[in-house]
Amino acid sequence: MALRPNPTLRQRRIGTELRRMREQAGLGGSELARRLGIQPAQITQMESGKGGISVERLRTIAAACMCGNQPLIDALAELTTERTKGWWEEFRGSIASDVLDLAEFEHSAARITAYTITFVPGLLQTDAYAASVFARAIPPLPHHEVDVRMKFRMKRQQVIRPGGVPYRAFIHEAALRMQFSGPKVLADQLDSLIRHSETPEVSIRAVPFDIESLPGPSENLNYAEGAVPELDSAQIDTTHSSLILDSPAPLANYREMLARMASVALSEEESREFIRQIKKEIEIKYE
Repeated sequence: MALRPNPTLRQRRIGTELRRMREQAGLGGSELARRLGIQPAQITQMESGKGGISVERLRTIAAACMCGNQPLIDALAELTTERTKGWWEEFRGSIASDVLDLAEFEHSAARITAYTITFVPGLLQTDAYAASVFARAIPPLPHHEVDVRMKFRMKRQQVIRPGGVPYRAFIHEAALRMQFSGPKVLADQLDSLIRHSETPEVSIRAVPFDIESLPGPSENLNYAEGAVPELDSAQIDTTHSSLILDSPAPLANYREMLARMASVALSEEESREFIRQIKKEIEIKYE
């Protein structure tokens, strides 16, 4: 079977979990290959996501690695049977690969929790707000690239439409007040947030300036819950790219941060009223 030149996020994650199984069993790649009766290069290929793996081979590897975590094994087996090509693949070549990974990250989640400090989460942005965010890039993006990013952003938002992935957003007051393209765009965005918060799929909770301490991370964060906790992952924005993390230690840290955030953020109803008040302040100030 030909090797994949560009394995997907899902394929890479399967490989990562196979490597973790092997390392937790104290096995080197060559030793595992010997036990399976295959070449060491095949272990490397599977663990990188470049080589395919069947459900039978996955279960054989789990047994060889003495992995007794049956829910994890079953969840990985389910991932190996996924053959549907994601909608984001139509953007390959025109959108950076780490942004494509973000769409797959969201699509495969059982639930998504977001925390933002500087802007409204992308999945909740209006067209005008998103366009104004892209327009502030330094150096400026060409018009055609802004158009592509806008189409991609709007397509991503379908993941939290009715019947989609449950979505919880903690939005800092700074993000609720930040203006990217004037008060009208922000007021319309806040109004859209209120409408989103009234749908069953979306929970929006505001984090006001006057809380005693901020337990969250210093960067914008998306946390995706997997079919089992071992398959959770987190995405953070960096200056030049999007980074997806799946190591147990940082994931445990982010889970604790979000749990603390839930204890200090306003309730959903309080948040709606808080957002309405900010919207009213903006309209009065700039009318």
